[in-house]
Amino acid sequence: MERDWYDTPLYYDIIFDADTPKDGTFLEAAHQHYSLGKGSKRVLEPACGSGRLLSEMAWRGWKTFGFDLSQPMLDYAADRLAQQNLKAAIWQDRMESFTLPKGPPFDLAHCLVSTFKYLLTEAHAVAHLRLVAESLRPGGIYVLGIHLTDYSRTSCEHERWVAERDNVHVVCNTRDWPANPGTRLEDVRNRLRITRDGKSHTQETKWQFRTYSAAQMKALLRKVPAFELVACHDFTHDISSTRELDDSYPDVVMILRRR
Repeated sequence: MERDWYDTPLYYDIIFDADTPKDGTFLEAAHQHYSLGKGSKRVLEPACGSGRLLSEMAWRGWKTFGFDLSQPMLDYAADRLAQQNLKAAIWQDRMESFTLPKGPPFDLAHCLVSTFKYLLTEAHAVAHLRLVAESLRPGGIYVLGIHLTDYSRTSCEHERWVAERDNVHVVCNTRDWPANPGTRLEDVRNRLRITRDGKSHTQETKWQFRTYSAAQMKALLRKVPAFELVACHDFTHDISSTRELDDSYPDVVMILRRR
């Protein structure tokens, strides 16, 4: 069946939750290494999804805020926080035009898993970065993860994850096709095979991402002078290992600091 996987947050969460403690540790280490000045441990997560990192950062003592476009994801996140007796401010909003509750600026913002690529135009990408910069105090950081694109690629790429929770078994297969260098769009398809109570079904989601080479990302960042690129890491989320922003590896985590 065709169904938006964001409408089934449990299955999405089962697949991605395993890395949550490691991601939380990396975010705190990035804040320790790269933030300047004093803060009050306020963190913002654009596109917070199922709330796995909202609850993780709240558990670590952060004042946690997040928004997402998907109401089913937000409902799941709210239930998760309630079950863990944790608090976070969450609301429905868009990445390119979000508004924030009143309060002090944030020390840290993060968006780790290529969700930034849902912003399909340059104008929306710039608007998002400017809004995040405005939300941070001077010296605060935005930890932004994105999969870079090799425009010379002619074959599909495929990633597969398998996970299980409470007798719900999920196999996740994501495939993306070579990007169009002119439009900078790539087609992506996700298939989830869910087995629950002895019964299985498959659901499929299709969408497009906006693509970036390292040079295109650098050009975008020049349009947002409020941010300074201070370091890059890869998706191993090892704070001791830094990289350059180049095309030698596909998955980059950029540390953007508010000037």
